[in-house]
Amino acid sequence: MDITFIRHGHGEHLLDYPNQLNYLHPGLTELGKRQVIALRKQVNLSPEDTILVSPTKRTIETARLLEPKGNLMFSPLVGPRMFPQNPEFVPFICDQIYSKQELSHQYTYIKMLDLGLDCWKESINQMDAYRFKILAEQLLEWCRKQRATRLSFHMTVQYRTTGCYSENKG
Repeated sequence: MDITFIRHGHGEHLLDYPNQLNYLHPGLTELGKRQVIALRKQVNLSPEDTILVSPTKRTIETARLLEPKGNLMFSPLVGPRMFPQNPEFVPFICDQIYSKQELSHQYTYIKMLDLGLDCWKESINQMDAYRFKILAEQLLEWCRKQRATRLSFHMTVQYRTTGCYSENKG
């Protein structure tokens, strides 16, 4: 089994950086869509692949552009996570994940990965490292049990330094 990590394309919350970081559920910009389409030529996903998607609009749009008919599954375990962790950092609204109810109404064709975990409300953004490690190990155990030849994770990772914010755009 191969695991591929794919970061979402350029998001609307970065159009007027840093003034739009409190924009709820930003999608992809036209640049972001072009980035994903270019990436599609490099990443050969097949319908047999399992694609875990962070429950954010920009990652869902990224996944659908890469593999519109793919086996998509939502999981908060691949959702936004600040790095490094600091309890004093306040999460940005742009990193708020969709609730289960919002997902079930807007994206009825995408399954939810439910490992019996209660991390949908708090998400993993500010979760302490110990609890995050336990949940990550459970997710990896689930991955090992899958019959897919490849698992793809569409996710968001933020890097914070003292007093400022930067989003990895690579």
